[in-house]
Amino acid sequence: MEIKAYFQDRQDAMVNLLKEAASLETPSDHPPSLKAFAQWWAGLLRGIRGLEAEILFDGDYPYVRAFLPSPRGGKPVLWLAHFDTVWPLSSLKRMPLREEGDRLFGPGVFDMKGGLIQGLFALRYLAERGEAHPPVVFLCTSDEEIGSHHSRAAIEKEARESRAVLVLEPPVGEEGLLKTWRKGIADYRIRVKGRSAHAGGEPEKGRSAIRELARIILEVESWTDFQAGLTVNVGVVRGGTRSNVVPEEAEGEVDVRVMDEGQARMIHERMKTLAPSGDGLLVEVTGGLNRPPMERRHTEALFRIAKEAGETLGLRLQETGTGGGSDGNFTAAMGIPTLDGLGAVGDGAHAQHEHIWKSRLPERAALLAALTERLSRFP
Repeated sequence: MEIKAYFQDRQDAMVNLLKEAASLETPSDHPPSLKAFAQWWAGLLRGIRGLEAEILFDGDYPYVRAFLPSPRGGKPVLWLAHFDTVWPLSSLKRMPLREEGDRLFGPGVFDMKGGLIQGLFALRYLAERGEAHPPVVFLCTSDEEIGSHHSRAAIEKEARESRAVLVLEPPVGEEGLLKTWRKGIADYRIRVKGRSAHAGGEPEKGRSAIRELARIILEVESWTDFQAGLTVNVGVVRGGTRSNVVPEEAEGEVDVRVMDEGQARMIHERMKTLAPSGDGLLVEVTGGLNRPPMERRHTEALFRIAKEAGETLGLRLQETGTGGGSDGNFTAAMGIPTLDGLGAVGDGAHAQHEHIWKSRLPERAALLAALTERLSRFP
């Protein structure tokens, strides 16, 4: 059967399974829910002929590894996805699943259970096709929304053994733009210790930690360079005890987004050189790069192949980038060819209006399958 027709005939099944997936709430901070979803998801994967699926753990956090072999042998193509969401338990009570025309609304449908369902159906297609595809590893993790600290080692291990990485995160816009670059993300915590004093009786004996932190905030945020794609944002500030006490302690949490490793090194060096402005003050900076940048030089070859695959499906694929990170940041930084944004088309990630376009599920699943088949000859 022609690939487009194969998936179009299964649109209703894809939508129904996505509803079921979204009805199983999976907040990143609730391991029991994540384990329950992993069991359900692994059961679905095991229903695919010839596919092996296992549930593995790092601490309390599960991840599902599925492997589809191929007579062609060789290195596999790694598909990356995650099933945790930012939505707390019981979000469905205030954000119930609903359909409006071609749109399906609900927590997690766009980021990124729609991509999971597309991956499942693409695997079924490849398994039925037999020889045309390379081996595929489908790695589905449960902590991406909180930094991938539990799954990063597994992701990097699989990537080292793979010929290419396809990330099933959502694309950008109704056009379904693929992501060929992502900014790197660094997190820092700046702690200031001063000296407390009575704010009315002896303020001159104090050293205000809040005032010192305010000075530092102005300095670090001045490093932002919008034209260069570099941003520094102090998003959380804490300090002091009472208004009539010169504050002894204060701290700020800093989010940094960088376009390349050079920017990351520059910011890190500047952070390490932050110093107090006077006696009686201490400044401590901790943190560093959490997700390295996904630079276009590690993605452009795959994008060209994706464009060719898209043309066979009547799709005119385009590319873009984003300031948000994904697990593709890790694999691209390792030098493994990586392409992101192959998930469901929709809008509203992390927002009340989160939704996907139901009619676009088949075309994106077809794209994933067609691209994977083409990678049997890559690199």
